[in-house]
Amino acid sequence: MLVLLPFSMGAQEVDQSVEKRIDSLATEVTTLDKVVQKLSKFNVSAYIQGQYQYGQEDATLKVGDKNENLDKGFNRIGIRRGRMKFEYNDGIGTGAVQIEVNDKGVSFRDLYIGIKDPWTKRSQLMAGVFNRPFGYEVCYSTSSLESPERATIIQYFFPDERDLGAMLTLRTKTTSPLSFLRLDAGLFAGNSINRETDSRKDFIGRLGAEKAIGDWGKWGAGFSYYHGFVYNPTTEAYEMRGNHFVKRDMGETGTYMKRQYLGLDGQFSFLSSLGKTTLRAEGLIGTQPGIAGSSKSPNYSTRPENLPENSLFKRPFLGYFFYLVQDIGASPFSAVLKYDVYDPNTKVSGNEVGAENSFTSKTDLAQSTIGIGGIYNFNKHIRLQAYYEFNFNEKSNLVKGYENDRKDNVLTVRLQTFFPLIARKNFDILFYPQDWEECNKIVISVSSH
Repeated sequence: MLVLLPFSMGAQEVDQSVEKRIDSLATEVTTLDKVVQKLSKFNVSAYIQGQYQYGQEDATLKVGDKNENLDKGFNRIGIRRGRMKFEYNDGIGTGAVQIEVNDKGVSFRDLYIGIKDPWTKRSQLMAGVFNRPFGYEVCYSTSSLESPERATIIQYFFPDERDLGAMLTLRTKTTSPLSFLRLDAGLFAGNSINRETDSRKDFIGRLGAEKAIGDWGKWGAGFSYYHGFVYNPTTEAYEMRGNHFVKRDMGETGTYMKRQYLGLDGQFSFLSSLGKTTLRAEGLIGTQPGIAGSSKSPNYSTRPENLPENSLFKRPFLGYFFYLVQDIGASPFSAVLKYDVYDPNTKVSGNEVGAENSFTSKTDLAQSTIGIGGIYNFNKHIRLQAYYEFNFNEKSNLVKGYENDRKDNVLTVRLQTFFPLIARKNFDILFYPQDWEECNKIVISVSSH
């Protein structure tokens, strides 16, 4: 008994030490659980798109400087997008800040706050700078886009995709038979991510639907409407009459021209033995005030000067595009086909453009693109994209440089890396005992909601 007593006392001391360590771990877990619950409200992510582009002599590339030899093809390398996004969501309050870095400098993309309804947490009021609720592709992330860039008309009419404004989102509870519907509507400055320069507000709204078809398919559709105005800094403006522009005397500077867009979009995806097939289509029609040299929407930080070249030209337009994305079975490959058409002035065509006293120019010529590409996903964070654009322009013998189809095809090879820096997922917390001789590791999983 006396011989065993020291061993018995040692065992008790070990038991007490283990109990103390367990109590200490329990305290640490409680503390870390509180930290995790706070971290679960935040999401930080980033992605970088580095790319090589080759263009024919008349092409315009998205990275690097313009072509220095106008009679030869050229190539450029650069960072197309480098973005980091900080998001907050506590179930009721939301917010986000997104910063972009590329070869043109540093800017921001998202800067908004929002509040959800406390009952369903599906309806929301947002204010700040965020995606405009028009169509499907405007809000489709460039990190997921199957082509290097959005459709031509989207690039022209929705520069930077975002705008300054306030928006209300309405959705019913998930148990409602109307839960597949979503209404987004808001008032916006109408000047992209730049500061507001006038007292007018643009209305943008979309009624969308999205629903699964069993476990093999999914469909979606939407109708969008845009009603806004463009500031005219001069006393003159131009409107179409027949196949030519007519000059109007506005009487004063600082008048406005109405811009109005109607949009339809549809999406359908399904699984088969070939893999996942995705079909997307979108079309826009309406009127767009631009200037003589461009049909693009305004995107300036200050009001344009009272100069003749800044006079507005109101054009009836048509634009549409189509995607076919085919995953190759269960492999990491996907094939992409895209057809893209933009006609900035549907009232004129061919040799009507550039006619004497018509005030029309190359800006009024239609353009179309056939894009063919492939995507290889190394994993969920890294993907390689190759894409070739066959670009076509409407021809006119009366417009210099557009008598024939221009040589402006573009090849893009892009490597994209996505970084989920902090994600609202499950956390694995590793504890190592103070006594390293135990060579044990305790793993505690904490789920955040």
